[in-house]
Amino acid sequence: MSKKTFNIVTLPGDGIGPDIVGEAVKVMKRIGEIYGYEFNIIEKRMGGIAIDVDGTSLPQDTIDAALASDAVLLGAVGGPKWDHLTNGDRPEKGLLGIRGALKLYANLRPAVLYPQLKHTSPLKEEIIGDGLDILVVRELTGGMYFGEKANSPAYDTTKPDTWASDLEKYSVFEVERILRKGFEAARKRNKKLCCVHKANVLESSRLWRSVFERVKLEYTDVETSELYVDNAAMQLVRNPRQFDVIVTSNIFGDILTDEASQVAGSIGMLASASLGDGTLGLYEPIHGSAPDIAGKNLANPLATILSVPMLFRYSLGLDKEAKAIEDAVNEVLNAGYRTGDIFNKEKDDPSKKVGTKEMGALVVAALK
Repeated sequence: MSKKTFNIVTLPGDGIGPDIVGEAVKVMKRIGEIYGYEFNIIEKRMGGIAIDVDGTSLPQDTIDAALASDAVLLGAVGGPKWDHLTNGDRPEKGLLGIRGALKLYANLRPAVLYPQLKHTSPLKEEIIGDGLDILVVRELTGGMYFGEKANSPAYDTTKPDTWASDLEKYSVFEVERILRKGFEAARKRNKKLCCVHKANVLESSRLWRSVFERVKLEYTDVETSELYVDNAAMQLVRNPRQFDVIVTSNIFGDILTDEASQVAGSIGMLASASLGDGTLGLYEPIHGSAPDIAGKNLANPLATILSVPMLFRYSLGLDKEAKAIEDAVNEVLNAGYRTGDIFNKEKDDPSKKVGTKEMGALVVAALK
């Protein structure tokens, strides 16, 4: 009997990207051996490495492969090597381009603080309890980031009447589809959803609130709430455990996801998913390319490894296999193993401070 095959495009990218993606691929391959799947790994270039080799941050060959795949796993892009470019292309432009090419409009970013790593959070232990598990669902393609830009006809920042504007514009269609992504995610978690907006001031947020009030009637199994964005930012540090799923606009999501990632401790542990209407998605750690430690066996691969369970759940429908990876990561953390970014010299065993490859091997060995 032939194994079911999944085509996974990997985009290692720049800096530590190849280091961490390599370990995630090993985890994926081991899951295939245990559960009887074949993961066909198709490596492509994107970001600075693609600029160097192909002359563009996002080659058409990469787009074509991604569109034909079941899912895409990204490492990281960018670095000071490409900061001097003057031709309008940057490694980060490739990331925006691939999201657009795959029509990905929903960014799902979990903020998970494992009980074993409570010391990495800046919050007091009585606030975080036994850990945190929050999912922020951010609209990715609308709002003022993509709205019409305008400046004074005679733009001169030495003159007090010079002005600039960015249009915050959303359609009912855009708001409804991201809300539904949030509700569907909540159904797979603890069935609680908070819609964050600024409807007391912004007309676009009043649209969000109106659509939310209508859509939530279709999800009576999900407990719902609403918060103004300023209050939500305060509540994330005051009582983060009240949240399960937060759904919000592009700019508010950009801010709140960064705040949530810091509340949850090390960014070396946090994964993310960018999704569209189908099952095809782009999965990546939230951290950057860290070129200063690239190739030195120092990077934490766990955020990338934890991107794989998201890939399994949202693109491949492999819930059991996803949990197996999460359980393996928990087992390794319970055993006291730490990479440098999550190592506490006062609490952790120095003999269990490990590198990128060792951490990846420990997770592979722990898979059941």
